[in-house]
Amino acid sequence: MIGVVLISGSGSNLQSLIDHSKNINLKISCVISNNPNAYGLERAKKANIETKILDHNEFSSRESYDNSLKEIIDKINPEVIILAGFMRILTANFVNHFLGKVLNIHPSLLPKYPGLHTHQRVLDAGDKVHGVSVHFVTPELDGGPIIAQKQIEVYSRDDANSLAKRLLKEEHIIYPKVVQWFTESRLVLKDNEAYLDKKLICLD
Repeated sequence: MIGVVLISGSGSNLQSLIDHSKNINLKISCVISNNPNAYGLERAKKANIETKILDHNEFSSRESYDNSLKEIIDKINPEVIILAGFMRILTANFVNHFLGKVLNIHPSLLPKYPGLHTHQRVLDAGDKVHGVSVHFVTPELDGGPIIAQKQIEVYSRDDANSLAKRLLKEEHIIYPKVVQWFTESRLVLKDNEAYLDKKLICLD
């Protein structure tokens, strides 16, 4: 299956997908970054994957940026678009254009803590567990149907950095697994709900 990966930073989840790509029937045809200095671009180049930079600072509005991004992706015509630390809020027009084809990984147990600074927010709230969610992308920020989650315990000695580091290990396991489901046509978005093997995904 042809995929495009969108990044903004170090690209560790991108690297995990590259490492697992032979096992999950995924051919990453292009990595696109809004950040010209994203280290993930170097990871892609080392794996002989085409890269493109679309710097958001060169655009006057979110809509104009997303229109250009949409045009680039349409030319590639991927079957899946994977957000791997892409630090942009996508417009509804963009999301609806690719609805059902866009996956995202978010470092919290959604619906708790959408947006940024999730690790510190967990600590500030005194939560005993933290986690990661993989979900379909819909126009609502971090509000699309949840596909899978993984929990970790919050230790008394944790700070935001230690939490992020421990959680990242789980991200590198769960995201390739979900992408594999998608590439096998087992995972679909239908009527704003996620289905795996034709069964509604219900996370209790």
